[in-house]
Amino acid sequence: MTLQVELVSAEAKVWTGSARMVIARTSEGEIGVLTGHEPTLALLAPGKVTIRGEAGETVVAEVEDGGFLSIDHDRVTVVADTAALVSDSAR
Repeated sequence: MTLQVELVSAEAKVWTGSARMVIARTSEGEIGVLTGHEPTLALLAPGKVTIRGEAGETVVAEVEDGGFLSIDHDRVTVVADTAALVSDSAR
């Protein structure tokens, strides 16, 4: 099983695809998301969002402003005012 992940900023879709895990900074601290995670809505804090892709690649995006993270039925949506990829590497 995998997560369906969509990371978007106010200007554009930054990344979308299947992943095994998502790690993000929220106003309450860091959160790690795996399949089967309970539904959650959290405010993003400035920092990195790390996505571990289905094929083992690691995608890192920098979130500079506010936004939110939504988790529901293995779908993770990250919406940020400003976000940009800083690393997209295959293993």
